[in-house]
Amino acid sequence: MNYENYEVVMPVLIAFAVSVVLCPIFIPFLKKLKFGQFVRDDGPEAHLKKTGTPTMGGIIILVSVVLTSAFYMGGNTQMLPVLFVTLGFGVIGFLDDYIKIVMKRSLGLRAWQKMLGQVVVTGTFGYYLLKVVDFGTDVILPFTGGKTWDLGGLFVPFLFVAVLGTVNGVNFTDGLDGLASSVTVLVATFFTVVAIGTGSGISPITCAVVGSLLGFLMYNVYPARVFMGDTGSLALGGFVSAAAFMLKMPLFIVIVGLIYLAEVLSVMIQVTYFKATHGKRFFKMAPLHHHFELSGWPETKVVAVFDIVTAVLCLLGLAAL
Repeated sequence: MNYENYEVVMPVLIAFAVSVVLCPIFIPFLKKLKFGQFVRDDGPEAHLKKTGTPTMGGIIILVSVVLTSAFYMGGNTQMLPVLFVTLGFGVIGFLDDYIKIVMKRSLGLRAWQKMLGQVVVTGTFGYYLLKVVDFGTDVILPFTGGKTWDLGGLFVPFLFVAVLGTVNGVNFTDGLDGLASSVTVLVATFFTVVAIGTGSGISPITCAVVGSLLGFLMYNVYPARVFMGDTGSLALGGFVSAAAFMLKMPLFIVIVGLIYLAEVLSVMIQVTYFKATHGKRFFKMAPLHHHFELSGWPETKVVAVFDIVTAVLCLLGLAAL
């Protein structure tokens, strides 16, 4: 195995091993602490049986990614901002989960608290890109053969919209067994291929995310033995957005992360339509994956179709480079 292959394979294997080892240790620990999932009764009735399933499994994903990244961090300044954003949003998610589960406040962090935390993490990331490393404000345009667009003064507001939108998109996607983790492992694989091809330096952490999610999926697929909670979903949203910006590819999130966007838009459409029509619903239920469930699709079919769509979109994303 040559050095290049070693650099690709080993982070995946290390993170996978850490995740697979931690899951059977951590899951009983979560059960013992009674860190069980609270399932809202306004969701699909079939989900009520998931009540009590251990959550906050996103800690396993974060530990796997951090430990693996530590092996490759020395002198690698490109990985640091991706790890910071991933951990930053993971901490916000952890606090939200902790308040919901341990302090028994079903809504978790208050909306302004969660938004403040997300703005601080995103703002710090933007400051690092523009003031510390002078990263530039240009982004790659899809389907142009690599041409870029210098956003100039629009870069900062665009950064906030892209990061916060992606983070909350992944959070909305985390509603079925294995959905957010399987969709994101495909998106992380896409960014890994691009990172290796461009020599950007972030491939160790993208590989670590792939490995950690593959290990986590062994316990998160239907019927899930553990959920990632907001700890995991917000962290993964942070990873996707940060990796995209470090590769100067935030516009590609719309392509490879179309499922995230569809989930967010379905909620926005549902709320807007409900208010405009005084109680009528556009979808049977939002986010979008619940609409398909209530249309008669088994949970496993929804996850499989969303994964297939994401895989095709990732191939389209490669063609758009």
